[in-house]
Amino acid sequence: MKTTRSNITKLYAFSFLQMTLFPMAIITLFWKDRIGLSLTQILLLQGILSVVMVVMEYPSGYISDRIGYRVSLTLAALLGMVGWAVYTVAATFAHVMVAEILLGISLAFISGSDSALLYETLKQEGAELQYARHQGRMSGYGQAGEAVGAIFAGVIYAYAPLLPFFLQIGVWFLVLLVTRSMVEPTREIVVHAGHLTEALRTARYAFVENKGLRYTIILNSVLGIASFYPVWLIQPYMQHAGVPVTWFGPIWSGANLTVAIFSLASHRAGRYLGDRSMVLLFLILVGVGYFGLGLIGGLWGFLFYYLLTSMRGLRGPMMLSLTQKECPSANRAGILSLQSFCFRLLFVCTGPLVGMLADWGGVREAFHFLLYAFLIVLPPLVWLFFRNLPKGRQEV
Repeated sequence: MKTTRSNITKLYAFSFLQMTLFPMAIITLFWKDRIGLSLTQILLLQGILSVVMVVMEYPSGYISDRIGYRVSLTLAALLGMVGWAVYTVAATFAHVMVAEILLGISLAFISGSDSALLYETLKQEGAELQYARHQGRMSGYGQAGEAVGAIFAGVIYAYAPLLPFFLQIGVWFLVLLVTRSMVEPTREIVVHAGHLTEALRTARYAFVENKGLRYTIILNSVLGIASFYPVWLIQPYMQHAGVPVTWFGPIWSGANLTVAIFSLASHRAGRYLGDRSMVLLFLILVGVGYFGLGLIGGLWGFLFYYLLTSMRGLRGPMMLSLTQKECPSANRAGILSLQSFCFRLLFVCTGPLVGMLADWGGVREAFHFLLYAFLIVLPPLVWLFFRNLPKGRQEV
């Protein structure tokens, strides 16, 4: 009989390969210079991607709970291969939109399934208390993979603009081989009255019955969006600041290595500081990061982006651990997908507006505006999170 223990190593490999995104460090330049998209269109494109993920996020998580995490990840790998293949022939906004829709559906099937598979594997091994450590390692491997993909991205793009996309197809074929070799943990699936009834019951539990889970999901979504806007704005920000395009790959790699390092450190930092101090640290990093990007700027202004990637690395394992502890096994992937659903819905509502602001007043001015927006929104959310944090977790 196959053992589930091997899933942990395979999930590390999956995270590394999934995030080895050769086009990512130059994708905004590709959209602007090769396809001819404006920043408004780029953020609109990401809004469309988010709509797809909003629509697919919870259904994909619910399906994953029913058909198995391994099957969902395999389906995601196949969709990823097709999506990147479309990019090799893309010439218009419509072509890019089709590619992004396919990749969005792929991400929706990954979202929640990989973390749920990790938790259930550890649970079957009697080691679920080690979840935050392994989730941190998964995040670390993922960011290391993105750093590897980005380090020579600028050089590859300058030599052959489509080569990063062909390389990406090969990476996702390797992802497919990894997912096919995973082992599905044994889980008890609760018999339910109907799929729609069960889905609504899960949503009610996450957003109505469990207040701690509700504010954990909402706070995690807002902190996530704080580190997500710069992903799409930092490249034109550096371009306007006069950063040479050959620096883009190493800078992107540095950002992802920062996420990787702080993801690996998240478990120890959380044990040392406690949940409250960690969340306050997130708030400080967001404030200082956007202050530097919006008000200081300059050739080296992109270094303030590293504060946001540091927050991203620390936040992921800790906040996911809090969410996992409140999730019943039968609906684990579904609840994790609801968390991603909130994040994507938030981006759908705000992303195109931020893109319009960047086109109208400049990227630096957009960061300046976002500084004040997050200073208004985050403090009350943090207070609600603290108020509803389970007592046993407040100082852990």
